[in-house]
Amino acid sequence: MPAHWLIKSEPSVYPFSQLMQDGRTRWDGVRNFEARNNLRAMKAGDLCLYYHSVEDKAVVGVAEVVRPAYHDPTARKGEDWSVVDLKPLKPFAAPVPLADIKATRALSKLALLRRPRLSVTPVSAADFKLLLKMGRTTST
Repeated sequence: MPAHWLIKSEPSVYPFSQLMQDGRTRWDGVRNFEARNNLRAMKAGDLCLYYHSVEDKAVVGVAEVVRPAYHDPTARKGEDWSVVDLKPLKPFAAPVPLADIKATRALSKLALLRRPRLSVTPVSAADFKLLLKMGRTTST
């Protein structure tokens, strides 16, 4: 059974629509140890909620890990950062805004709300399923 994650990107930097167009990407540039460790815990086949941070503040799609963690080629010499490769699965039929997530009591333990600055966080299977439902998106 795949694990579930939430990954963040500013839509002005790399929107979900760009991932859909590209068909695959290397998820690099993470410079937080906890987020890096979460990347390292990802396995091929794990599912990721794609969250637009800063401007839109909404879950907008689902991606899949297609290559587990490896060394981040954008890291400076001697730095120990990791990346994973992702492919898009599907956009949400309706984005799920942060305000709706905050207003949903069942999501109160979601790491997005407890650790809002962390760019890669685990998501429980129940929360993943609920967010898909809120986004009017069928299972992947």
